[in-house]
Amino acid sequence: MLGLFSEFEDDFAEAGLAGIPAQTTQVLNEDELIALLPEYDGWIIGDDPASRRVIAAAKAGKLRAAVKWGVGVDNVDFPAFKDLGIPVENTPGVFGAEVADVALTYAVGLARETYRIDREIRQNNAWPKPSGISMAGRKVALVGFGDIGRQTARRIAACGSHLIVYDPAFVPTEGLDVELATWPDRIGEADFIIFTCPLTPQTRGIFNHDLLARLKPGVRVVNVARGPVIVEGALIDGLRSGLVHSAALDVFEVEPLQADSPLREFDKCIFGSHNGSNSADAVRRVSRIAIGKIRRLLGLN
Repeated sequence: MLGLFSEFEDDFAEAGLAGIPAQTTQVLNEDELIALLPEYDGWIIGDDPASRRVIAAAKAGKLRAAVKWGVGVDNVDFPAFKDLGIPVENTPGVFGAEVADVALTYAVGLARETYRIDREIRQNNAWPKPSGISMAGRKVALVGFGDIGRQTARRIAACGSHLIVYDPAFVPTEGLDVELATWPDRIGEADFIIFTCPLTPQTRGIFNHDLLARLKPGVRVVNVARGPVIVEGALIDGLRSGLVHSAALDVFEVEPLQADSPLREFDKCIFGSHNGSNSADAVRRVSRIAIGKIRRLLGLN
């Protein structure tokens, strides 16, 4: 939203609001938020730490409502909002197609090493010819079957892959032929593991050192969910041993990816910048939803 903020001036004005963009590329820290938020009536939350400490400081000032922009809510203390009497909502089900597009391109990129070929041509004037693997006939473990998971499943199924789905809240979807399993049963069958699940106490660190012994040699790993779903030390061990062929990560335990991260050692890997949902079309759509929600929560309808 920040990148296109000037486009929403009329939307804010029509809602009876003045929209002020935060001076940051990704997030503000708690102290920065505590210094800033008490001056505002409403807060459209990004990936910032919406903690009890921050919310209490904002409540002591002018803050009366908040909206979490986007789907992920692991950074938002909803009980604190409730306890302090500040209404808050998110914008669910809005980025499934966009994130699924990235998940598909990452999976195919790992299968055929297209990203690495591009880097070698550009950076080393090389002409590599890796054979890669086909997506058709491969088994894909899909962890999470919400909106993003279902959209990803449609795209992966179109490649001719077989899907094993892990989600305790699984609901069958017409037109999607998938097999349901309980994590981590059958994970050793998977040629790909794709994470599209929310970050919860149950999914935090779900890919860990104990899991490595169960994996199929040569498995490829994609994460478009949240960084802490994967214990990076375990993934690094898997990559170093060759057990894990490669990984495509749009998210990390610490963001931005640290300059000294051992993940940078592996040239077959693909890295993103927590940008899976960021198409201009989706940003415009979700930003206008958020503005409408903050207007309603502030009683300006």
